[in-house]
Amino acid sequence: MAFGITTLVAVLVAVAAWAQPPRVVDLPTRPGVTQRMLVLGQTDAKAALVLFAGGHGGLQLASDGGFGWGAGNFLIRSRELFAEQGLRVVIVDAPSDRQSHPFLGGFRQTSEHVADVKAVIAWLKRETAIPVWLVGTSRGTQSAAFVATELRPDKGGPDGIVLSSTILRDPRGRPVPDMRLDRVSVPVLVVHHKQDGCALCAYADVPRLLDRLTATPRKELLAFDGGISRGDPCEAFAYHGFNGLEREVVEKTATWIGAR
Repeated sequence: MAFGITTLVAVLVAVAAWAQPPRVVDLPTRPGVTQRMLVLGQTDAKAALVLFAGGHGGLQLASDGGFGWGAGNFLIRSRELFAEQGLRVVIVDAPSDRQSHPFLGGFRQTSEHVADVKAVIAWLKRETAIPVWLVGTSRGTQSAAFVATELRPDKGGPDGIVLSSTILRDPRGRPVPDMRLDRVSVPVLVVHHKQDGCALCAYADVPRLLDRLTATPRKELLAFDGGISRGDPCEAFAYHGFNGLEREVVEKTATWIGAR
Protein backbone atom coordinates (compact mmCIF):
# COMPACT_ATOMS: atom_id res chain seq x y z
CA MET A 1 0.00 0.00 0.00
CA ALA A 2 2.88 2.35 0.88
CA PHE A 3 4.37 1.82 -2.57
CA GLY A 4 1.01 2.64 -4.13
CA ILE A 5 0.69 5.91 -2.21
CA THR A 6 4.26 6.89 -3.04
CA THR A 7 3.66 6.22 -6.70
CA LEU A 8 0.42 8.21 -6.66
CA VAL A 9 2.15 11.18 -5.01
CA ALA A 10 4.92 11.07 -7.61
CA VAL A 11 2.35 11.06 -10.41
CA LEU A 12 0.43 13.96 -8.88
CA VAL A 13 3.64 15.98 -8.50
CA ALA A 14 4.57 15.29 -12.13
CA VAL A 15 1.11 16.30 -13.31
CA ALA A 16 1.23 19.50 -11.26
CA ALA A 17 4.59 20.37 -12.79
CA TRP A 18 3.27 20.55 -16.33
CA ALA A 19 -0.36 21.38 -15.65
CA GLN A 20 0.21 24.97 -14.58
CA PRO A 21 -2.55 27.27 -15.83
CA PRO A 22 -1.82 28.51 -19.36
CA ARG A 23 -1.20 32.24 -19.54
CA VAL A 24 -1.31 34.81 -22.29
CA VAL A 25 1.72 37.08 -22.71
CA ASP A 26 1.91 40.20 -24.87
CA LEU A 27 5.61 40.63 -25.65
CA PRO A 28 6.97 43.89 -27.13
CA THR A 29 9.00 43.02 -30.22
CA ARG A 30 9.37 45.84 -32.76
CA PRO A 31 8.58 49.54 -32.11
CA GLY A 32 4.86 49.78 -31.40
CA VAL A 33 4.34 46.04 -32.00
CA THR A 34 3.57 43.24 -29.57
CA GLN A 35 3.57 39.49 -30.05
CA ARG A 36 0.77 37.65 -28.25
CA MET A 37 1.62 34.15 -27.02
CA LEU A 38 -0.10 31.37 -25.11
CA VAL A 39 2.38 29.82 -22.67
CA LEU A 40 1.94 26.49 -20.91
CA GLY A 41 3.94 23.63 -19.43
CA GLN A 42 6.45 23.42 -16.63
CA THR A 43 9.08 26.11 -16.11
CA ASP A 44 11.82 23.54 -15.34
CA ALA A 45 11.28 21.80 -18.69
CA LYS A 46 14.02 20.07 -20.66
CA ALA A 47 13.34 22.29 -23.68
CA ALA A 48 10.93 24.95 -24.90
CA LEU A 49 8.92 24.70 -28.10
CA VAL A 50 7.65 27.67 -30.08
CA LEU A 51 4.72 26.40 -32.15
CA PHE A 52 3.72 27.89 -35.51
CA ALA A 53 0.32 26.87 -36.86
CA GLY A 54 -0.26 26.51 -40.57
CA GLY A 55 -2.63 28.36 -42.84
CA HIS A 56 -2.70 32.14 -42.43
CA GLY A 57 -1.48 31.76 -38.83
CA GLY A 58 -3.88 34.35 -37.42
CA LEU A 59 -5.01 32.54 -34.28
CA GLN A 60 -6.69 35.66 -32.89
CA LEU A 61 -5.76 34.69 -29.34
CA ALA A 62 -8.05 36.20 -26.73
CA SER A 63 -6.79 37.46 -23.39
CA ASP A 64 -8.28 34.36 -21.74
CA GLY A 65 -6.36 32.02 -24.08
CA GLY A 66 -9.25 31.23 -26.41
CA PHE A 67 -8.68 30.82 -30.14
CA GLY A 68 -10.61 32.80 -32.71
CA TRP A 69 -9.19 30.52 -35.41
CA GLY A 70 -6.99 27.43 -35.66
CA ALA A 71 -7.99 25.49 -32.55
CA GLY A 72 -8.07 22.29 -34.63
CA ASN A 73 -4.60 22.74 -36.11
CA PHE A 74 -2.36 19.74 -35.39
CA LEU A 75 0.10 21.63 -33.19
CA ILE A 76 -2.56 23.70 -31.44
CA ARG A 77 -4.77 20.77 -30.51
CA SER A 78 -1.68 18.80 -29.40
CA ARG A 79 -0.27 21.50 -27.13
CA GLU A 80 -1.04 19.72 -23.87
CA LEU A 81 0.43 16.49 -25.23
CA PHE A 82 3.72 18.34 -25.73
CA ALA A 83 3.48 19.77 -22.20
CA GLU A 84 2.96 16.26 -20.83
CA GLN A 85 6.34 15.33 -22.32
CA GLY A 86 8.10 17.77 -19.98
CA LEU A 87 8.32 20.59 -22.52
CA ARG A 88 7.61 24.31 -22.18
CA VAL A 89 5.15 25.25 -24.93
CA VAL A 90 4.65 28.66 -26.49
CA ILE A 91 2.01 29.20 -29.19
CA VAL A 92 2.52 32.37 -31.20
CA ASP A 93 -0.24 34.35 -32.87
CA ALA A 94 0.24 36.83 -35.69
CA PRO A 95 1.77 40.03 -34.23
CA SER A 96 -0.32 43.06 -33.32
CA ASP A 97 0.29 44.77 -36.68
CA ARG A 98 -0.93 41.67 -38.56
CA GLN A 99 -4.24 41.07 -36.80
CA SER A 100 -6.35 41.16 -39.96
CA HIS A 101 -6.35 39.31 -43.25
CA PRO A 102 -3.95 38.02 -44.56
CA PHE A 103 -2.37 37.74 -41.06
CA LEU A 104 0.94 35.88 -41.59
CA GLY A 105 0.28 35.40 -45.31
CA GLY A 106 3.19 36.95 -47.19
CA PHE A 107 4.88 37.77 -43.86
CA ARG A 108 6.56 34.55 -42.77
CA GLN A 109 9.74 35.18 -44.78
CA THR A 110 10.39 38.78 -43.74
CA SER A 111 12.87 40.53 -41.46
CA GLU A 112 9.96 41.71 -39.29
CA HIS A 113 8.83 38.14 -38.64
CA VAL A 114 12.40 37.18 -37.79
CA ALA A 115 12.60 40.08 -35.33
CA ASP A 116 9.37 39.00 -33.62
CA VAL A 117 10.52 35.39 -33.28
CA LYS A 118 13.96 36.47 -32.08
CA ALA A 119 12.25 38.42 -29.29
CA VAL A 120 10.22 35.35 -28.34
CA ILE A 121 13.36 33.19 -28.18
CA ALA A 122 15.14 35.81 -26.06
CA TRP A 123 12.18 36.00 -23.68
CA LEU A 124 12.17 32.22 -23.25
CA LYS A 125 15.92 32.16 -22.64
CA ARG A 126 15.52 34.77 -19.91
CA GLU A 127 12.62 32.85 -18.36
CA THR A 128 13.92 29.32 -18.55
CA ALA A 129 17.58 29.15 -19.72
CA ILE A 130 16.80 25.97 -21.68
CA PRO A 131 17.11 25.07 -25.38
CA VAL A 132 14.47 26.66 -27.58
CA TRP A 133 13.14 24.81 -30.62
CA LEU A 134 10.92 26.19 -33.36
CA VAL A 135 8.19 23.77 -34.45
CA GLY A 136 6.11 24.48 -37.54
CA THR A 137 3.40 22.53 -39.28
CA SER A 138 2.31 23.06 -42.90
CA ARG A 139 2.78 26.80 -43.64
CA GLY A 140 4.21 27.14 -40.16
CA THR A 141 7.28 25.31 -41.48
CA GLN A 142 7.99 28.37 -43.63
CA SER A 143 8.26 30.40 -40.41
CA ALA A 144 10.44 27.93 -38.50
CA ALA A 145 12.77 27.19 -41.41
CA PHE A 146 13.18 30.80 -42.51
CA VAL A 147 14.09 32.02 -39.03
CA ALA A 148 16.68 29.24 -38.77
CA THR A 149 18.25 30.39 -42.05
CA GLU A 150 18.50 33.96 -40.75
CA LEU A 151 19.57 33.48 -37.12
CA ARG A 152 22.32 31.28 -35.78
CA PRO A 153 21.97 30.11 -32.15
CA ASP A 154 24.75 32.47 -31.03
CA LYS A 155 22.90 35.37 -32.69
CA GLY A 156 19.55 34.83 -31.01
CA GLY A 157 18.34 31.94 -33.14
CA PRO A 158 16.80 28.60 -32.15
CA ASP A 159 18.67 25.54 -30.87
CA GLY A 160 16.80 23.25 -33.25
CA ILE A 161 13.75 23.07 -35.51
CA VAL A 162 10.98 20.59 -36.26
CA LEU A 163 9.26 20.67 -39.64
CA SER A 164 5.98 18.74 -39.81
CA SER A 165 3.96 18.41 -43.01
CA THR A 166 6.47 20.73 -44.66
CA ILE A 167 5.52 23.00 -47.55
CA LEU A 168 7.62 21.40 -50.28
CA ARG A 169 6.06 23.18 -53.25
CA ASP A 170 4.39 26.57 -53.27
CA PRO A 171 2.92 28.32 -56.32
CA ARG A 172 2.35 31.43 -54.18
CA GLY A 173 5.86 31.82 -52.80
CA ARG A 174 9.06 30.11 -51.75
CA PRO A 175 8.71 26.56 -50.39
CA VAL A 176 11.04 25.36 -47.65
CA PRO A 177 13.45 23.39 -49.91
CA ASP A 178 14.12 26.56 -51.92
CA MET A 179 15.28 28.50 -48.87
CA ARG A 180 18.97 28.89 -47.96
CA LEU A 181 18.93 25.68 -45.95
CA ASP A 182 22.72 25.47 -46.16
CA ARG A 183 22.66 28.19 -43.46
CA VAL A 184 20.78 26.00 -40.98
CA SER A 185 23.38 24.87 -38.45
CA VAL A 186 21.09 23.34 -35.81
CA PRO A 187 19.44 19.90 -35.55
CA VAL A 188 16.42 19.43 -37.81
CA LEU A 189 13.66 16.86 -37.40
CA VAL A 190 11.36 16.35 -40.39
CA VAL A 191 7.97 14.81 -39.55
CA HIS A 192 5.76 13.72 -42.43
CA HIS A 193 2.83 11.42 -43.19
CA LYS A 194 3.47 9.00 -46.04
CA GLN A 195 -0.10 9.44 -47.27
CA ASP A 196 -0.19 13.25 -47.03
CA GLY A 197 -2.62 14.15 -49.81
CA CYS A 198 -1.82 17.87 -49.97
CA ALA A 199 -0.28 18.75 -53.34
CA LEU A 200 2.12 21.16 -51.62
CA CYS A 201 3.40 18.50 -49.23
CA ALA A 202 3.80 15.26 -51.20
CA TYR A 203 5.87 12.67 -49.38
CA ALA A 204 7.79 11.96 -52.60
CA ASP A 205 9.31 15.47 -52.33
CA VAL A 206 10.72 14.97 -48.82
CA PRO A 207 14.14 13.64 -49.98
CA ARG A 208 14.87 16.95 -51.71
CA LEU A 209 14.27 18.76 -48.42
CA LEU A 210 16.63 16.46 -46.55
CA ASP A 211 19.30 16.77 -49.25
CA ARG A 212 19.26 20.55 -48.92
CA LEU A 213 20.06 20.40 -45.20
CA THR A 214 23.82 20.20 -45.68
CA ALA A 215 25.08 22.09 -42.61
CA THR A 216 22.94 20.68 -39.82
CA PRO A 217 24.80 18.52 -37.27
CA ARG A 218 21.84 16.16 -36.97
CA LYS A 219 18.83 15.49 -39.15
CA GLU A 220 16.26 12.76 -39.39
CA LEU A 221 12.93 11.93 -40.99
CA LEU A 222 10.09 10.52 -38.90
CA ALA A 223 7.56 9.09 -41.34
CA PHE A 224 4.10 7.97 -40.25
CA ASP A 225 1.38 5.71 -41.66
CA GLY A 226 -2.28 5.29 -40.87
CA GLY A 227 -4.58 7.37 -38.76
CA ILE A 228 -7.71 9.06 -40.09
CA SER A 229 -8.16 11.27 -43.13
CA ARG A 230 -11.23 13.48 -43.22
CA GLY A 231 -12.11 16.46 -45.40
CA ASP A 232 -9.74 18.64 -47.40
CA PRO A 233 -6.39 16.79 -47.82
CA CYS A 234 -4.51 20.02 -46.96
CA GLU A 235 -6.40 20.60 -43.71
CA ALA A 236 -5.84 19.60 -40.11
CA PHE A 237 -8.05 16.52 -39.89
CA ALA A 238 -6.65 14.77 -42.95
CA TYR A 239 -3.42 12.73 -42.95
CA HIS A 240 -1.76 16.12 -43.40
CA GLY A 241 -2.61 16.91 -39.77
CA PHE A 242 -1.73 13.46 -38.33
CA ASN A 243 -5.36 12.91 -37.38
CA GLY A 244 -5.56 9.96 -34.98
CA LEU A 245 -1.77 9.84 -34.55
CA GLU A 246 -1.30 12.91 -32.37
CA ARG A 247 0.07 11.19 -29.27
CA GLU A 248 2.47 8.97 -31.23
CA VAL A 249 3.80 11.91 -33.25
CA VAL A 250 4.23 14.09 -30.16
CA GLU A 251 5.96 11.38 -28.12
CA LYS A 252 8.42 10.49 -30.88
CA THR A 253 9.12 14.16 -31.56
CA ALA A 254 9.76 14.85 -27.87
CA THR A 255 12.03 11.81 -27.61
CA TRP A 256 14.10 13.00 -30.57
CA ILE A 257 14.45 16.49 -29.13
CA GLY A 258 15.44 15.11 -25.74
CA ALA A 259 18.07 12.81 -27.24
CA ARG A 260 20.26 15.70 -28.33
